[in-house]
Amino acid sequence: MLNKSIFIPIVTCVGLLTGCVGYPRLVSYPFDPGGRSLNSLASELNPAIAGRYIVFTSDRRGSQDVYLFDSLTSNLIDLPGLNSLDAIASHPSVSESGRYIVFVASRQGRSGIFLYDRETRQSRNLTADLPAEVRNPTISADGSRIAFESSNNGQWDVLVYERSGRPLNIPQDPR
Repeated sequence: MLNKSIFIPIVTCVGLLTGCVGYPRLVSYPFDPGGRSLNSLASELNPAIAGRYIVFTSDRRGSQDVYLFDSLTSNLIDLPGLNSLDAIASHPSVSESGRYIVFVASRQGRSGIFLYDRETRQSRNLTADLPAEVRNPTISADGSRIAFESSNNGQWDVLVYERSGRPLNIPQDPR
């Protein structure tokens, strides 16, 4: 019987979008060979933490999917309608309440920033009309804003969208 514990260092930071108080903390959860806990034999990638929730991607079921772990109950939370067989998910971020999850999904060679609402169990592509590659999304603590990188101008720029999918007009040169 395999009995091991995996330590995942999670660092939160103070920032425009997170609104969280930043300090490093070390969390440790037991290993579960059945894949029903935070740690498994599979690759656990890109962990992000907000409040009591830890969101990450894992290939524990044969495809790279998004998982949400509740650190208070020490359980994975079901995310019906989020993961699909025809997409590769990466770089998730979760709002403080755990209601909203933002992530990158790649389908047929095209990536998009998707927002999943746990209450409605709906996922939608926020960047379907953006003719660019996108990566590294993050969501504000209250779930109202999403920031991500876009190669729209031939370089990587940071864009900020409202949860509705509308881009925020943030001046690039504040002078």
